Amino acid sequence: MRGLQLRTEPPAGAPQFYSVAEVARLLGMSAMTVYRAIAAGEFPAVKIRGRLIVPARALEEMVDAAVADRSVVDAAEWVPFQPGRGV
Repeated sequence: MRGLQLRTEPPAGAPQFYSVAEVARLLGMSAMTVYRAIAAGEFPAVKIRGRLIVPARALEEMVDAAVADRSVVDAAEWVPFQPGRGV
């Protein structure tokens, strides 16, 4: 695959966060499944006054990791890259 480059920034106008319903739609699963994964600590989310939102960057990094490694990324075991912490 010549010329394949991973994005480092989201496209202009792309959302920074998704609702649980939007994540469920994007991933083709029920919102309840996403809520359960978040509650079990298997999926990243931010809670603001009782509302759960998912950082778009978390989804993008999971996809990028799967593409770069040509492998399956398990959200429950996935650890995002954190500068200064090594790989």
